[in-house]
Amino acid sequence: MKRILAVDDSASMRQMVSFTLKTAGFDVTEAKDGSEALAIAKQQDFDAVISDVNMPIMDGITLIRELRTLPSYKFTPLLMLTTESGLEKKIEGKAAGATGWIVKPFNPDQLLAVIKKIIR
Repeated sequence: MKRILAVDDSASMRQMVSFTLKTAGFDVTEAKDGSEALAIAKQQDFDAVISDVNMPIMDGITLIRELRTLPSYKFTPLLMLTTESGLEKKIEGKAAGATGWIVKPFNPDQLLAVIKKIIR
């Protein structure tokens, strides 16, 4: 079973992402911010990480930058799921190592289509 780490400071958003992915047969672990996600990611490997951008303690772009320094996450798909749709943020996310960008509110079918494309 493919494992996904879902990171968002909004509990309802984490639940929506989790529910969507679990219904499709993925094993989902949740984290409430980048700092918690990084600690979890250092303990176990995931097939993909989906993260919000704007979070307290550690934002999503910093999380992606940190994950990319870990050998086991060099090639892991890292998606941003955010209300941020500005080009500047997307460029910053890409530079940090983000694989893709999904704008909230997301469509569950769209999320699954993207996940199935990036996870082999």
